[in-house]
Amino acid sequence: MSTLPKHVTLKKNEDRRLLGGHQWVFSNEILTAGGAPQPGDLVELLRSDGRPLGCGFYNAHSLIAVRLLSSSIVEPDRAFFRERIDLARRMRERLFPGATAYRVVHGESDFLPGLVVDRFNDVIAVQTYSAGMDRRLPEICDVLEELFAPKGIVERNESPLRDLEHLPSRKGILRGAAEPQEFDLNGVRFRADILSGQKSGFFLDQRQNRTLLSAVAGGASVLDCFCNEGGFGLYAARYGARSVESVDISADALERASANAALNGLTTLAFTAADVFAYLADAVKEGRKWDVVVLDPPSFTKSRKTLPAALKGYREINTNALRLVEKGGFLLTASCSHHVDRDTFVELVGESAVKAGRKLRLLSVTGASPDHPELPAMPETRYLKCVFCQVE
Repeated sequence: MSTLPKHVTLKKNEDRRLLGGHQWVFSNEILTAGGAPQPGDLVELLRSDGRPLGCGFYNAHSLIAVRLLSSSIVEPDRAFFRERIDLARRMRERLFPGATAYRVVHGESDFLPGLVVDRFNDVIAVQTYSAGMDRRLPEICDVLEELFAPKGIVERNESPLRDLEHLPSRKGILRGAAEPQEFDLNGVRFRADILSGQKSGFFLDQRQNRTLLSAVAGGASVLDCFCNEGGFGLYAARYGARSVESVDISADALERASANAALNGLTTLAFTAADVFAYLADAVKEGRKWDVVVLDPPSFTKSRKTLPAALKGYREINTNALRLVEKGGFLLTASCSHHVDRDTFVELVGESAVKAGRKLRLLSVTGASPDHPELPAMPETRYLKCVFCQVE
């Protein structure tokens, strides 16, 4: 029997995934919803026989109908958010001593489903992907001010994921002011405008993978595709590459990348505004070669329905990229779609090598930086794959 006035009862056997550590209840797994819960309400979650499973945020408009908060009944108030956000903060401070830029909260992986918080020095960027978190944004901001004393808190709620929750798109300053920030990531400095950059202002999840170039970039020619605001190319130049060609379709991103290169005193980079698919195909026709090629594209799919088209796109760019690598050179290639699992992506890279007539030595397969942790029982949190290999 429910101890909360609003509750959700699951169909028979639909509790197995949750008992294993998953945090989502899908709408087709629900038998009944009692107490007329509204989007963002806290509900108790019950098994089909009425035994309690915990509590979570409800939204009948979303395919993810309940996001589990706890295996017991908790009140998602300021004290609750302070405890969980502080726990997440302290872990990052141990992972990156003295760092001032990192992901503070990574949603479900920090047991705060639907909430992302990034720190950039004295500016905090917040994203809320669920109605429950969105309704409690003021309390979350209160906690962030208490823990970090930031000069500003920015809301970056423009993700299409909010459409799935029937939430409006929003962007702006919630507290204080938000000047552009300069910060150091593993020896390379970046300047980011938290209000205008992609996602929450800057991509932090590749911070460890970018250092993979340290062993191979010295004296090398490097092609950095989908370079965004500098990405891997800046690290290649820092590690001594003799030349770096950075390619992105966004002229604005390239302008910021060029500014970041200047900020670091790096002069071996060239920037090209182009569609990467066409750029790679043209480079193959021209017989061009690089010692190191990097592919770090945006997600090619947000749903399983478009997965076949996404896989086709990944095969095309990886096949052409492999044709451009000098014998004995290196390919670093990534996918940030959780719909493409690690085994599938590694297999895809291998198939691309066969099509390109190349042989690979797989050196490492990594994921996101540890401030973007994964849950073993929740493959949706295992979104980033980074394959590093030598090409013969």
